[in-house]
Amino acid sequence: EMKWTPEGWRAALARYEALSAPLWGRDIVFWPEAAIPAPHHHNAERIAAMRADARADLVLGATIASVDPATGASTHHNAALSTGGTGGTSATGATGGGVYRKRRLVPFGEYVPLAGLLRGAIAFFDLPMSHMAAGADRQPLLRAAGLSVGMAICYEVAYPRAVAEQARAAALLATVSNDTWFGASIGPPQHLQIARMRALETGRFLVRATNNGITAIVDERGRVTARLPQFKAGALTGEIHATSGVTPFAGAPFSPLLPALIAWPLAMFVLRWLRRRAGG
Repeated sequence: EMKWTPEGWRAALARYEALSAPLWGRDIVFWPEAAIPAPHHHNAERIAAMRADARADLVLGATIASVDPATGASTHHNAALSTGGTGGTSATGATGGGVYRKRRLVPFGEYVPLAGLLRGAIAFFDLPMSHMAAGADRQPLLRAAGLSVGMAICYEVAYPRAVAEQARAAALLATVSNDTWFGASIGPPQHLQIARMRALETGRFLVRATNNGITAIVDERGRVTARLPQFKAGALTGEIHATSGVTPFAGAPFSPLLPALIAWPLAMFVLRWLRRRAGG
């Protein structure tokens, strides 16, 4: 109720400015999904001003809008942006850049499935809802501090194959999320567990930035090396390491679990058949 009001917008800018001020000398600073509640072009000037002497690359969740010059129609994307340091390059000697547009959208949260059929037919679907556009399945990786970053926004991190595809060329994984919807339920801890599995499967460090928990750094073995408490404003600092190579899971063209799911009942059937024959 508060976030998308003018007051919420001003409060968010002030909060991120205060939390990030001591961090602009580091290599990378991550902000959560839709950190500032307005399309990015409305925030870009203010963010640039607060980062006037920043060395760090900033990776932030943002809403971006584009207009088709032919039709005048506007398209909105839930996205993550990487912006280069403005006060010199990072310690690696390279700045960041790029835009990632969310590919797996939340049904009825970010779009209405079969909107052409449902809107007007059922009153519920005529309520004002978000109408985001999905990003392309194949997108260039973000760059930050000279590293390639595989990005997942919110529940995209629950898709093992989508994350693994990016991880093959990435030195680091990152996920930004807005977990307010889950409140104090089991949702945020479970969301972190899911992210930990993606780090373990791909052999990559993972940075998770959320607006109300659980923000954490996960190593390449899925272990949480640092985290913030829920429901308390704060900035998490820590070390991450770039990794390379491809794990068997990430390199497989399909989930290794699929053959196991097929083989298990088949093996049980064969064993039962052999036992019946032996008993007969």
